[in-house]
Amino acid sequence: MRILLLTHAFNSLTQRLGAELRQRGHLVSVEFDISDSVTEEAASLFAPDLIVAPYLRRAIPESVWQHTVCLIVHPGLEGDRGPSALDWAIMNQRTAWGVTVLQAESEMDAGPVWASANFAMRAASKASLYRNETTQAATAAVLQAVEHFTAGNFVPQRKSSSQWQPLIKQADRVINWQRDDTASVLRKINAADGFPGVADTLFDQPCHLFDAWPEATLRGAPGVVIAQRETALLRATVDGAVWLGHVKRTGSIKLPATLAFAQEAATVPHAPLPDWWRAPAPTWQDIAYEEAGDVGYLHFEFYNGAMSTRQCERLRTALLWAQQRPTRVLVLLGGHDFWSNGIHLNVIEAASLNGGSAADESWRNINAMNDLALAFITTTQQITVAAIGGNTGAGGCFLARAADQVWVRDGVMLNPHYKNMGNLYGSEYWTYLLPRRVGPEAAQAIMHNRQPLTAQGALQIGLTDACLSGDVAAFRAEIASMATRLANAPALPEQLAAKAEARASDEAAKPLSAYRDEEMAHMHRNFYGFDSSYHIARHHFVQKSLASWTPRHLALHRELGWKLP
Repeated sequence: MRILLLTHAFNSLTQRLGAELRQRGHLVSVEFDISDSVTEEAASLFAPDLIVAPYLRRAIPESVWQHTVCLIVHPGLEGDRGPSALDWAIMNQRTAWGVTVLQAESEMDAGPVWASANFAMRAASKASLYRNETTQAATAAVLQAVEHFTAGNFVPQRKSSSQWQPLIKQADRVINWQRDDTASVLRKINAADGFPGVADTLFDQPCHLFDAWPEATLRGAPGVVIAQRETALLRATVDGAVWLGHVKRTGSIKLPATLAFAQEAATVPHAPLPDWWRAPAPTWQDIAYEEAGDVGYLHFEFYNGAMSTRQCERLRTALLWAQQRPTRVLVLLGGHDFWSNGIHLNVIEAASLNGGSAADESWRNINAMNDLALAFITTTQQITVAAIGGNTGAGGCFLARAADQVWVRDGVMLNPHYKNMGNLYGSEYWTYLLPRRVGPEAAQAIMHNRQPLTAQGALQIGLTDACLSGDVAAFRAEIASMATRLANAPALPEQLAAKAEARASDEAAKPLSAYRDEEMAHMHRNFYGFDSSYHIARHHFVQKSLASWTPRHLALHRELGWKLP
């Protein structure tokens, strides 16, 4: 079938659905929901058999759904209606939630149901639940709905009753720091994480709060900022304290809290952790190390997978320290939602907003990423594994590929390319790492096509080495089992020797420094050259500018010479 994905943005759910539907033989095109006329034009050009809307912020025009079946992905249980479904589910402490695929009609979220899937809730942010449980349930429900539609004899059922939940407002999210306990504060920020955040004040300045973490030991007067650690500020509650990782000041962009309030936080005491080992009690810790037998596990939980210059430098320091531990296998695990998405575009943008140079900060950041990748590539005393449990993009994909083995959780999406960010060339030694895995032609195709890959798709083309269970707990258990077997393998010394020999041979053929110099010559033009595409694209990305057109590599129906099959 021809299936048109109509969406507000090419988010992780839209990427996943597009890839899954293509794998099942459907011809899929994407159109951003910009206006009624644009949607009508897309429907006319592509003449889809079915329209699927994974992520919308407004209604599909009647002129479209009257002529073509349009399936809406609603992040709520059957009978739930309204634009803030997941927000309310978190606020109301629901233990189970779901996704419903229903047909578009004049009344919002009231159409007949084609499929649904439920999931258990966990204590997490809205953004995390959306990227994981919601996306998994939505994928299952949409695929089932498409099967029902293809069968031709399925009759969708209309719910006999439903409950409308209004748009959640900031008044519903207000934190009373003199009354709300830690659990309440976490719940309110979690329910608003990603967008729009909780409207509040810090240092008597209005802002929105994101990225909250509990603190087990430090205490202070309720509402007072009592400590800072790297990018996070610690604010006391009536029964404990909460770390605030990111904020958005009025008129600015979302930034690490200590950067957004750098001047105001100058006198706030620092509360550093003593070392890289995982803290024994809940706290804010973005880099944490653990060991189990002969296996070391280095975790890095960076918000949205973005890695600033300092975060890259700190992770490299932790990596070099972990390399000196008496282990045989070293596993790098990113965060729950993202492994890595490469350089930190928001921090780079902040440099230009604060009178500095975005080009200079971009240059510092990519060099720090390269230094980190180099340390990973040249690890000789351990077998290295990148265990990817969350979505990964751009430089993050090639930082992972710097490992000896790459294991990916099923359901994760990988975007191993750079050009969508203003024709950025990319670095992180991709010109060395990618062709040697997939071949020169496939490497160029990946970079040119700019399409996301599923975990299964990445394995099939040779980019990765294993696709593990989609269940998070099972994925982690598989990592531990496989890493332990690897560490205990009798042939491990021979593997390490072969690894060192291969690296020496590659270095003799063409030094890593040559790959880096070539890549960085391109990156220098991206950052400092006459073509400002990267800076424009970064600005619009950071500012969350509304799309004015659908990228041509996504919209098949807008390609020159497009004709209906």
